[in-house]
Amino acid sequence: MARIDVAMPQMGESIAEGTLSRWLKKVGESVKRDEPMFEISTDKVDAEIPAPSAGVLVEILVQEGQTVPVQTIVARLETDAAVAAAAGGQRPEARTGAELPPAPVPAGDGTTAAPSATQGATPAPRAPSPAPPKPADVTAPSTPGSFEERLRTKSSPLVRKIAAEHGIELAGLSGSGLAGRVTKKDIIAVIESGVPAGRSAASLYAPGGVETHGPPIEPWPGDRVEPMTKIRRLTAEHMTLARRTAAHVTTFHEIDLTRVAKIRQQRRAEFEAQTGEKLTYLPFVIQAVLQGLAQHPVINAAVSGDRIIYRKAYNIGIAVALDWGLIVPVIKNADNLSLAGLTRAVNDLATRARAKKLRPEEVDGATFTITNYGVFGSIAGTPIIPVGTSAILGLGAIEKRPKVLPGVDGEDSIAIRTCAYFALSFDHRIVDGADADKFMSFVKSRLETVTDPPSIA
Repeated sequence: MARIDVAMPQMGESIAEGTLSRWLKKVGESVKRDEPMFEISTDKVDAEIPAPSAGVLVEILVQEGQTVPVQTIVARLETDAAVAAAAGGQRPEARTGAELPPAPVPAGDGTTAAPSATQGATPAPRAPSPAPPKPADVTAPSTPGSFEERLRTKSSPLVRKIAAEHGIELAGLSGSGLAGRVTKKDIIAVIESGVPAGRSAASLYAPGGVETHGPPIEPWPGDRVEPMTKIRRLTAEHMTLARRTAAHVTTFHEIDLTRVAKIRQQRRAEFEAQTGEKLTYLPFVIQAVLQGLAQHPVINAAVSGDRIIYRKAYNIGIAVALDWGLIVPVIKNADNLSLAGLTRAVNDLATRARAKKLRPEEVDGATFTITNYGVFGSIAGTPIIPVGTSAILGLGAIEKRPKVLPGVDGEDSIAIRTCAYFALSFDHRIVDGADADKFMSFVKSRLETVTDPPSIA
């Protein structure tokens, strides 16, 4: 007989906590090794967590909606099937204070998580949890050497390195992580947005990423009110921070994709037979973008204080719309991939994003992002530049349009062409309008003069 503790995993070096969003197994149910047991949400990714061993789930210690530090024991498995089956049919004993956090852990929506109906047990009475503190302008004082102070100052190595480079004292900050832990997002907010030391980066915003000043918005009679999901709150915070950080400008170019359309039509059957993947427009666009980034490196750069970081890597983020939000998986070193390789990478990341199978490192490190809102019929948009990059490309709907074309004899003619509007939002702090338009003209030229390659697979 053996019991195995199942812990909240650390989904990335900078991750200090996770929210257990949903249990996929009930107490008493059998699980196979590597079979998904529960879902978690972090500030990087939503993911299904597999069982570390085969057995029976005999105890659930963390309820749905609770946010706990990494390595917290969330459940226990019994590997002896007979004993586990017997234990699974009983009401689990109330845990002692030493085995559980000293007070109920606030859920992501600011409420105290209630016990799951699948638990089947009445928890032992505990002191009511105090209401979660409202965002404060000034860091609340903490006892020297307290858990809160130690956790805040022991942020990830990356955060400590960034703080040291900019002369920022972590002990003077209150971050958005557990017990005020300063996350990468917080330290970037301090540097890029001019937040004074001693003030929480998270304190500038209400829980939806909305600035806290101004009158509160109250529901009217008959309105339906729902708390934001974890991914929606994070998206709101990231978008608000990105909008505040960069000097956004958007330039639009109409791209004639008729040549690309003809190549797709002629080679799609061969391509699908060789690769098992459908040939879409997006890999052609990515290839043209990669060539353009090599010619115009400022589009692949980032701002760090008063410095410009020109990225050597070409990591292309691809925005993926999910039923529950938005996520941007990243194709690392995309310049090393062929058309077929790009197609496989795009399809694989999108499929695993919808199945919550992405790893934290697969949604981090983009140097340039592409968002394809045209799949929903939109012809143009002004996308927001992700923090840490200098530009994002939006792709409008691809459709046939009448175009005036010059003839060889000097007379114009009207022809039906396959076209789309591409929108480049760029950070005007480091990217001038001329640079942005030269980059877009390069991409336009590559796509409009593309030739049929000997082998696109």
